Amino acid sequence: MKTLLSTTTPHVQLANVYDANNDIAVSRYLVSEKFDGVRAIWTGNQFVTRNGNTINAPHWFVDVLPNVWLDGELWTKHQDFASLSGIVRTIKPNDDDWRKVSYRVFDMPDKVNPFNVRYQNYQRLVSNINQPHIVAVKQHQFTSNETLTAYFERTVQQGAEGVMLHLASAKHRDGRSSSLLKLKPYFDNEAMVIAHLPGKGKYQGMLGALRVKNSDGLEFTIGTGFSDAQRRIPPALGVTITYRYHGFTKHGLPRFASFLRVRTPE
Repeated sequence: MKTLLSTTTPHVQLANVYDANNDIAVSRYLVSEKFDGVRAIWTGNQFVTRNGNTINAPHWFVDVLPNVWLDGELWTKHQDFASLSGIVRTIKPNDDDWRKVSYRVFDMPDKVNPFNVRYQNYQRLVSNINQPHIVAVKQHQFTSNETLTAYFERTVQQGAEGVMLHLASAKHRDGRSSSLLKLKPYFDNEAMVIAHLPGKGKYQGMLGALRVKNSDGLEFTIGTGFSDAQRRIPPALGVTITYRYHGFTKHGLPRFASFLRVRTPE
């Protein structure tokens, strides 16, 4: 059985979406790759998800971590979220599986220091730990939107989910904050599966599309993004899925919506 055990919900900082129409001073931000991993907060003695559920990592993985608050992502490689999720959700961790995982530290939160100082702090800490599975996420600084865009496009082409922009002078703040921005090549959201629509042609006898309803109450159809295995055994009615899209139609529905994955409870 795979599950996560509930504990106390941690205080985490959440990102707003970067809006290219807003004229921000790019040079004031530190920018890093956005990893498509499992968000993991190190409380000083255990890993928990942003919802406060315990992540059962092997002793050898966590014994090297000090009694300080860290924020980061458990990650294996690009485009490997489903496999990673299975690894970190197992109550009894498998050593061989966990040797594929690294902890990508992107913050060392405190209530005093601005992010540029916290960056230096977690770099120094990870260097002192000196273990290959504990990695300090590198931050970059750019002087213009053009250089930021070039980094963004290069990073996404290499398989990244996008980039994160941290306001260098900002102190850590719980909850969603404009001091932390995410820039992605597409948007994503969640919706509940309400119907299975039958396939035609080569998908005869399989799933053709999902009918879903999102948190805004909008109903629409998602017909792309599925593997053949998912078309044979589609996400069950009532489950929540994550979909990606590119803006909205004139009717307010997600444009070019495609299936990304079934949401796994944190």
